[in-house]
Amino acid sequence: MVSPMNITATAHKWEHGWELHLDGEPVSQVATLDKAERQVRDYLDTDDPDVDHSGWLVTVIPEIGALYDEVVAARSATEEATAASAAAAARARAAARHLREAGFSVTDSAAILGVSRGRVSQLVAR
Repeated sequence: MVSPMNITATAHKWEHGWELHLDGEPVSQVATLDKAERQVRDYLDTDDPDVDHSGWLVTVIPEIGALYDEVVAARSATEEATAASAAAAARARAAARHLREAGFSVTDSAAILGVSRGRVSQLVAR
């Protein structure tokens, strides 16, 4: 199996939307960035119709100056928070289950965990 190709396009803002560049050359345009990845694939399909580009990883980087670093940091923080939330939920489920297995009542387990009785029941049921 051939591994998918990776391609990076830069998007440059202009009055009618975004101009898409590959290797520094403008190749296409879109009105909004949410359509940019599809537009790059369409361009590649037109430019080289004998290649299936559907599995390619297309990354579109908007040229937004210093704001880009702020956006990257915000996305990273969001991903870290999501991972931390998932880990916390797993720990809460395990702790609730272990408290109940150790013979603590739902009410006592709730007080120990600092959650409602209903939440303990939800955690144990999962």
